[in-house]
Amino acid sequence: WTESRIECRNRGADLVIINSREEQVFINVLGKGQEVWIGLSDTEKEGVWKWVDGSELITEFWRPGEPNGLEKENCLLTSYDWIDHGCSLQYVCILCPKF
Repeated sequence: WTESRIECRNRGADLVIINSREEQVFINVLGKGQEVWIGLSDTEKEGVWKWVDGSELITEFWRPGEPNGLEKENCLLTSYDWIDHGCSLQYVCILCPKF
């Protein structure tokens, strides 16, 4: 997740922030069902999910049973719905929308 975010920032962008059902659907279509890092984590405080711009989570699209990782799964990926996961997972597609 961190490396993906660095790659996005090197491109003048950041990991995607999703604030609506329409944005979630757009990411699903764009990602074609692949696991995709998005800009949400609870690395600062366990259980308090924040976007990369510092804003708090308002709209949620969790997979049933998620989040379930406690202190070991602090980053978030989406594959049609949201899954908390360890931040070091490799080979995940990244989406870096330009500002």
